[in-house]
Amino acid sequence: MFEPTDKPRVFALPSGADFPAELLAGLDARLAGQPPEAAARVHLIVNTQRMARRIRALQDAGPPRLLPLLSLITDLSALAPTMPVPEANSGLRRRLQLAQLVSLLLDRQPDLAARASIYDLADSLAGLMDEMAEEGVAPGTLHGLDVADMSGHWARALTFIGIAEGYAEADGALDPARVQRQAVEALIERWAVDPPRHPVVIAGSTGSRGTTLMLMEAVARLPQGAVILPGFDIDQPGTVWADLLRTSGAEDHPQYRFAHLMDRLDLTPGDIAGWTDTPPPAPARNRLVSLALRPAPFTDAWLDEGPRLGDLGAATGAMTLVEAPDPRSEALAIALRLREAAETGQTAALITPDRMLTRRVTAALDRWGIVPDDSAGMPLHLSPPGRFLRHVAALFCERLTAEALITLLKHPLCHSGPERNQHLVNSRNLELHLRRHGPAFPDGPSLAAYAHTLETPPAAWLDWLAAGFFTQPVSGELALTDWVARLRQLAELLAAGSSGPGSGGLWEQAAGREVLKTLTALETEAAHGGAMAARDFSDLLGALLQAGEEVRDRDKPHPGILIWGTLEARVQGAELLILGGLNDGSWPEVARPDPWLNRALRLQAGLLLPERRIGLSAHDFQQAIAAPEVWLTRAIRSDDAETVPSRWLNRLTNLLDGLPGTGKEALAGMRQRGKHWLDLAEAAEEAPRIEGARRPSPRPPVEARPRRLSITEIKTLIRDPYAIYARHVLRLNPLDPLAMEPDAALRGNVVHDILEAFIKEVRDDAGLLTAERLLDHCARVLESDVPWPAARRLWLARLRRIAGDFVAAEQGRQALARPEHLEIKVRVPLPGVDFMLTGRADRIDVDAEGNLLIYDYKTGHVPTAKEQKHFDKQLLIEAALAERGLFPEIPAAPVAAALFLGIGSSLSEQPAPLDEESATEVLAKLVLLIRQYHRAEQGFTARRMLFKDSDRGNYDHLARFGEWDASDEAAPEVLK
Repeated sequence: MFEPTDKPRVFALPSGADFPAELLAGLDARLAGQPPEAAARVHLIVNTQRMARRIRALQDAGPPRLLPLLSLITDLSALAPTMPVPEANSGLRRRLQLAQLVSLLLDRQPDLAARASIYDLADSLAGLMDEMAEEGVAPGTLHGLDVADMSGHWARALTFIGIAEGYAEADGALDPARVQRQAVEALIERWAVDPPRHPVVIAGSTGSRGTTLMLMEAVARLPQGAVILPGFDIDQPGTVWADLLRTSGAEDHPQYRFAHLMDRLDLTPGDIAGWTDTPPPAPARNRLVSLALRPAPFTDAWLDEGPRLGDLGAATGAMTLVEAPDPRSEALAIALRLREAAETGQTAALITPDRMLTRRVTAALDRWGIVPDDSAGMPLHLSPPGRFLRHVAALFCERLTAEALITLLKHPLCHSGPERNQHLVNSRNLELHLRRHGPAFPDGPSLAAYAHTLETPPAAWLDWLAAGFFTQPVSGELALTDWVARLRQLAELLAAGSSGPGSGGLWEQAAGREVLKTLTALETEAAHGGAMAARDFSDLLGALLQAGEEVRDRDKPHPGILIWGTLEARVQGAELLILGGLNDGSWPEVARPDPWLNRALRLQAGLLLPERRIGLSAHDFQQAIAAPEVWLTRAIRSDDAETVPSRWLNRLTNLLDGLPGTGKEALAGMRQRGKHWLDLAEAAEEAPRIEGARRPSPRPPVEARPRRLSITEIKTLIRDPYAIYARHVLRLNPLDPLAMEPDAALRGNVVHDILEAFIKEVRDDAGLLTAERLLDHCARVLESDVPWPAARRLWLARLRRIAGDFVAAEQGRQALARPEHLEIKVRVPLPGVDFMLTGRADRIDVDAEGNLLIYDYKTGHVPTAKEQKHFDKQLLIEAALAERGLFPEIPAAPVAAALFLGIGSSLSEQPAPLDEESATEVLAKLVLLIRQYHRAEQGFTARRMLFKDSDRGNYDHLARFGEWDASDEAAPEVLK
């Protein structure tokens, strides 16, 4: 197929060429005139599975013919079918073994990293070991590195790497990267003696890895071997090529890997022939970009070569620069252009490493019903079965919360077998019960108590619930094999539901099958994982799922609207390419910190430097920008700060802006085309002006108005009548959150329970009126009613600080009167109106003369006398009722005092202004207030007289507060 030559045989395709299509076209041209079986003798080696799939797709399109042998560069059996290859240690097994070592390291040095990072550290260590094998760096090399002038961390890291290497060697099995390296070395030795006579072609690789580069060199030297390079810069001058390897820091240049390969093969750019004669789609743009991306020492060529580019209209006419004010505008502009492409039948692809941008674009396309073909798919750990397994594993780690229980019960894979509809009904009923009554941590007894509240309890469902959820937390360590078995058994139990055995729909879809594949692999290698705690197992599962294969959506995507990562874009083409998210940190991505070797140590060891990844990303950029039509987009601001343009975009715009003649005009044209789409995006977002809601003051029918309120709700009726309307007329009650917290309301209830029990005890035995006895009650009530250990300790500490002062004050109160009545309820019809007043007094004491003293405990804000007179009339109303003898079992008697007892970080007392309003006046004003709200003309105005403008009510969102403020007039609305 190839003519004999005394030089290594290397071909190339320029940037912008459809590499797989041109690869096959060049192959067909060289096989023209040869017998059909000649094609079958060709061994075509590609570097990615994506490239192989694209080549097969092109071959399947016809015509019928014999096809070359197609294999991946990592497929050793295809490269040398008869050569024995040692068995490699599985990647998962090594990961588990290294994780055990890292776990021991963190046990001894807990300040090094959090335990949740065990598996990330194990992955990075495995990656380092692979890289050493690929680059031919012997393990002993690291022992000789100079760390004298560095932090002690690096010396400890090197010591640990040596231990890990020794452990791996003692295990006997070789790592996959080392097996690959040894196999390639053996293959090269065999080829030196007996080279293959058939054509062998490596296509599409840049030689970024040492083992791959070594194989490419060997193939290029075969009698019928060839290497075909992608995105080769045919416009770069020879002087630049020659100096790339001599220039410090040049690894971040897009053509550096090719320069390195040519140097090792003793070739010059002139020795690199074109694989086909097809010109690139935009040769003028290729020249412009080549000049823009010159290494820093050669940017003076901008002044010499820039003017010779000529009219830049041909280079930039099909380029659009979108500089959006924010990420949302960028995504919408891209979506609008993709929508137009779908409408006109143009093939368009968004290329970006920024997954947040792709999600925004996908969401924007959804408004037109367009589902893009996203090559990334859905990460396995975010897929429904991936999330489900992570939720199930979390059950082993800690006490079950109401939130965790309902999250799992509502998961689409939970109880996914028969009777799922009834399961959802049962789950919603349980959720309402938990929101209204708790507990925060459901368990067997609370489930039994809930069952007693049901007329017809779903016995089988409740038994399934108890078996699956309430006995799962595990303390201590278990073997990984036991953890995996527990996880699978519990996951299948929860997925099958209460109707019988099986696994429901857990493993049925593509994502389920992929998760099962991951779980099965973990079962196979679990014996190498040792023992671990529940949290470590949960972290391991999350890390494995996160590293798993991504799964595609089951929705059929649009065939012409595509989203690619930079890897996928290398082997595919489209009529329009949109390079999105062109900001530093995205293109190129920020280099990941290496916890094992810093840059200086990598340089000493002969390992790859961080610049290599930047160079590969630059090569992706150079190839993508050479498309027939291209968009360059970025957001000027991120969510919280200004962004920095990608270094390559910055070079391109700086070059154009500085070129005489048409440079500035070309750049302005690119920006003007981008502005057109940004204007369209702004217009698409422009919502019709909607008048804000007016301050509501609904007037429901008199017969629908409340006929009963509690004493404490009178304050609400005065301050925020709309809240009374929403709760008692609309009958809307706020739901408590599932994620219960030790909030102020719970603290108030707990303090009331403590003081009620304490006062009951000490009123008959003054000897028990001590701070120690009070704290005993505090500890008992907190233990039973507050399931959060931290809150228990905090609240007990606060109560301990005031216990002595409270007891001293209580001795004074009991010297004045005896606490006869505690937590006494009252239910009183008001005279002259059809209305029932209800309430409960915390405490009513009776002195020796029969006078009453009323106390109310407050753990929050204590109302002042002025507030009590006008708004918070609780004590005034209770005093009026007591003087009239309306409390059950309490004869009418004068009220000597009524006080709020503030129990917070300190103690306080706030008496009610009894001397300013008599009982008759208080009840008369109360009746007048109720009668006023029983008139059809009286509206329930929202936020009528709140204590502070910053106060928030449960029904403010219903009243659409924020569209109006406290200065707005109320808008009465008659309701029927």
